[in-house]
Parts: sequence; structure tokens; C-alpha cells
Amino acid sequence: MNTNSTYTYQQIARAIEHLTANFREQPSLADLAERVNLSEFHFQRLFTEWAGVSPKKFSQYLTLEHAKQQLRNGVPLAEAAYDAGLSGTGRLHDLFVSIEGVTPGQFKQAGSGLTLSYGVFDSPFGRYVLGAINGKIALLHFLNDDENPETIITAAWPEASLRNSPSEVQFLADQIFPLVGEPVSSPAKPLPILLRGSAFQLKVWEALLKIPEGRLASYDQIADAIGQPTASRAVGTAIGSNPVGYLIPCHRVIKKTGLFGGYRWGSERKQAMLGWEAARVNG
Repeated sequence: MNTNSTYTYQQIARAIEHLTANFREQPSLADLAERVNLSEFHFQRLFTEWAGVSPKKFSQYLTLEHAKQQLRNGVPLAEAAYDAGLSGTGRLHDLFVSIEGVTPGQFKQAGSGLTLSYGVFDSPFGRYVLGAINGKIALLHFLNDDENPETIITAAWPEASLRNSPSEVQFLADQIFPLVGEPVSSPAKPLPILLRGSAFQLKVWEALLKIPEGRLASYDQIADAIGQPTASRAVGTAIGSNPVGYLIPCHRVIKKTGLFGGYRWGSERKQAMLGWEAARVNG
């Protein structure tokens, strides 16, 4: 990942925040460039490299009408991601991961002596900490400036011993995010993910993997997909506790009204992810 990726994302995030708050007025290129202290030419080039489309086109993917239209079209949650959206995209798809789920009780029985190796990396959406146990991704958490990676990891995996060793997880990080403006081929074999959660949480997280890239689902649709149509509130709680950002795409779940709703790692980051994916799929 380019070492400038985090700074670039921060600049783009500020522009997206302004776009989201003022999409009805369709802010001009000059206004957006001024917000991030760049020339119009430089901002247009930087944004297009990051998103794959122009700021004007990208803003269309952030409107409420786009979100509502996505929900009206429906999301084929039963459709395997292997069969959805792969042709021509050249990007890592979400079901190119292999989930191994354990309940807290099961982990407690076999959790002693486990070591979680981790490192902090850059992405198109800012810095993140990536943790792995025996080569399996156990955590992907986007970091705010004031967050301590070890505090985050300990809260998620309190029984595991921690080892700050970016070199041990670099091979996983290299397969998750593409360089800005460059495609990523699907990995030779699924990325292994180790999830620790209740049986209900594991069902919800597995359902998220069936939302194709560039599509959206509501909390109610996820509840229906797992066979518990009255559990939309509990579904929201489970989604909010997802320990593996991006790969388990909780950012693709929005309110049935079309509002984007909250996101564990910040609403601007969620909007950036949705626009980035929609632009790449539809562009």
C-alpha cells in the first residue's frame, strides 16, 4: 500500500463529508477542492485515482435516492458471491474468504496458549490494525488517531497473547486492499477468517458475506435472510460488533428508509466504501 494512502483517504473523506451533507446542492469541483486545500486539477486527479470516477459521478452514489433504488431492486442474499459481480471487476470478492466460527465457550476451552500476531497498515480508507491467529485473520479494525491497537485487540481477544509482528501478517494485508487505481486478482485460495461470537452473531456475519459488492441490504432483509424476521434490532447489534471490517461487509447494510445509518468505524468511512464500490462496479 502506498505510504500516502492514509493521507489521501483523509483528504477524500473530508470531501465526502461535505458531499454527503450538501449532495442536494451538488457542490462544485472548486468548492470541494477548496475544502481540502488543493487545486481543482490536483483534486480531480487525486479523487479519480482513488475512486476510479470523477467527484461529480461519485457524488451520485452517495445520494439517498441511489440507496433507496438499491433497496427497491432487492439484494439477492441467497446468491453466492462467487457468481455475482466477478466478471470484469478484477477485484477481491467477499466470498473469497473462508470463515471458521467459534462461540466464546468453545474458544475458552481451547483458547489458552494462542498467540495473536498483528501489524498496522495503510488502506484506501485509512490506517487499520490487522490481527491473525495461526495465519487466520481474527481482527481488522480501522484506527482513529487516538486509538491504541493493543487495546482494541485485547478487547476482542482477551485470552490471546499479543505479538507486534507486521511481517507475520503482511501476506494477508497484501491480499485485502488494492493499491489505489489498481485492480486486485482474486487470491489463489480463500482468505481464512477466525471469528469469535455467539451462534446468532456468526449467522448474521455469514449473511453479510452474501451481499454482492456494489449492492445494499437493510437490517430487515438480513433478519429475513437468517430466518428471524422480527430480530432486526438484534441484527443491528450483531452487525455493529463485527470484528473484521471490510472483508465482512457490514458497511453494505443501511436503514430500510434509504438512510446510510451509523458505522462502527465512522459514517464518512462507510460512505467512502459504498461510493468506492459502486463506482468500481458500475463504472
